Amino acid sequence: MTERAEQAQRLHDQGYNCAQAVVCAYCDAFGLDEETAYKMAEGFGLGMGLMEVCGALSGALMLAGLRGSKGPEFPGATKGATYKTTKALAASFSEKNGTYLCRELKGVADGKVRRSCSGCIEDACQLVESFLME
Repeated sequence: MTERAEQAQRLHDQGYNCAQAVVCAYCDAFGLDEETAYKMAEGFGLGMGLMEVCGALSGALMLAGLRGSKGPEFPGATKGATYKTTKALAASFSEKNGTYLCRELKGVADGKVRRSCSGCIEDACQLVESFLME
């Protein structure tokens, strides 16, 4: 496990949700202050609060936007490439875990837990390291 993944785990243990833990562990590397990162990611925990897309993966997707976007001075110029990256991140996460949906990862319908929150955070951090840290 990388140092940043360990940091994300510590943040999660302190009460950060999965998205906050991932984003805040990397915020300095992506030019984002921790308070903004924390607040921005709050609604993405528990699969966007709806048990949809895993919060840890959502954090990685937010970082993909930070890495890929050229900002409002170039509207639309980079979103295609960013979408390609987010699709690759989601596909890799799903390939490893069988799904990227929080409710399926947690076994809400069938009682079969596929991955713990800590495991999802570790996986999301590994994807950040592989796809976004150049």
